[in-house]
Amino acid sequence: MAVCALGYLGVRSDQLDDWADFAGRLLGMQKIDRGRKALAFRMDDHVQRLMVSDEPGDSLAFMGWEVARKEDLPAYAARLEQAGTPVKVGSKQLSDRRFVEELIWFEDPAGNRIELFFNPMIASDPFVPGRPIDGFKTGPLGMGHAVLHVENIDLMLPFYRDLLDFHVSDYGLLPFPLYFFHINGRHHSFAMVGSGRAGFHHFMVEFQNLDDVGQGYDLAQEEDGRVAYTLGRHTNDYMTSYYAHSPSGFFVENGWGGRVIDPATWAPHETTAGPSFWGHERLYLSEEGGRKALREMRLKAARDGKRAPPLADCPWLCEALSKRES
Repeated sequence: MAVCALGYLGVRSDQLDDWADFAGRLLGMQKIDRGRKALAFRMDDHVQRLMVSDEPGDSLAFMGWEVARKEDLPAYAARLEQAGTPVKVGSKQLSDRRFVEELIWFEDPAGNRIELFFNPMIASDPFVPGRPIDGFKTGPLGMGHAVLHVENIDLMLPFYRDLLDFHVSDYGLLPFPLYFFHINGRHHSFAMVGSGRAGFHHFMVEFQNLDDVGQGYDLAQEEDGRVAYTLGRHTNDYMTSYYAHSPSGFFVENGWGGRVIDPATWAPHETTAGPSFWGHERLYLSEEGGRKALREMRLKAARDGKRAPPLADCPWLCEALSKRES
């Protein structure tokens, strides 16, 4: 049995108009009205990828993870129940609202709602982006990645790794613990930040074209306070990206050129170079609140000559060469 992709995310917010503008105009998603109190957004041929509902509660409503086979749902349910995690079978009404064939749901040790589902519905009409873009990198890699703040990584790590079969890609321990997990070829579809608090840190969408990231960055800079991290490049997944403040307070990473790994041969390891080769200045942090320390890590990486392998600068070429070899 296997969880194979991040399929969808649910967010709670009473700022539906702001979300319509943010996800549609800035991110380039296609807005779908779901009545007075809810919105949904498309990124590809799936009926929906992001759902925003006007209801009370924490910002993150749920994470939807796709399983490879229908039989995986009762298998995971049995494993979770045996480990002491109550599991509920989603009703037909809930499955219909999520546009999937079947699902189960439960909570992780921090109380985040997790939905495992099988067979998402494919739309009959083509995806129409909210601004001119070449589209998002989704397909078997899923909608992107999701990252949580966690109070106790030692409690959360075995839940995702041992019960849900999320595989550690790499981890860093300074200046704070960071764990990254893969479930397909995307370097990570899930991560945890050991910040000592609970909540949603960010989700990432990956664009097909670097210019779509840059043009979105221009749009974001027109809004006072919208940019949270400046344009930069990560050390582990080689993603070139910037982060924007969402209407709900958490971040959304807008990226391009993410690393695709071979899960069969990948070995987890500790990283020490810090989160970014360059850029990603945390504009929301004070100098003594972490901004200075993270900048020093980037400057040290530069002095040490740390950089991505040359072929990673051209992911479309890597993909073409991979197809040619196979």
